[in-house]
Amino acid sequence: MKRAGFTQNMEGWGLGLSDKILFGVNESELTPSSKRNIQGMAKNLASTGIKHVRIDGHTDNYGKPDYNQQLSLKRANAVAAQWAEGAAIPRENIITRGLGMSAPVTSNNSAQGRAQNRRVAIVITAP
Repeated sequence: MKRAGFTQNMEGWGLGLSDKILFGVNESELTPSSKRNIQGMAKNLASTGIKHVRIDGHTDNYGKPDYNQQLSLKRANAVAAQWAEGAAIPRENIITRGLGMSAPVTSNNSAQGRAQNRRVAIVITAP
């Protein structure tokens, strides 16, 4: 898992993906290259027997909380659809959460911090 970029946390193994890599500004549709990358990562991890994941969407603190929560969930669902396809697992094996601005990894007081907080996290959990 570490070789794939995951870090161990209290909930299992996690990998944060920057929204700049995946989506346009205020968009929930994945870029074509992001779709390929997510499917490839999912296929590789599925080959190790991983059949259940959780995908959490996050935003920075700009904008209205309701909008950010909805955007983060749409992004998590977009990643989940590609993950299911790449891993050849049922979409029901993937839990998605839109956490909006509720779980920052760093301060939102700078452009760099806000960029780090805009992410989609893949969490490997037990079924």
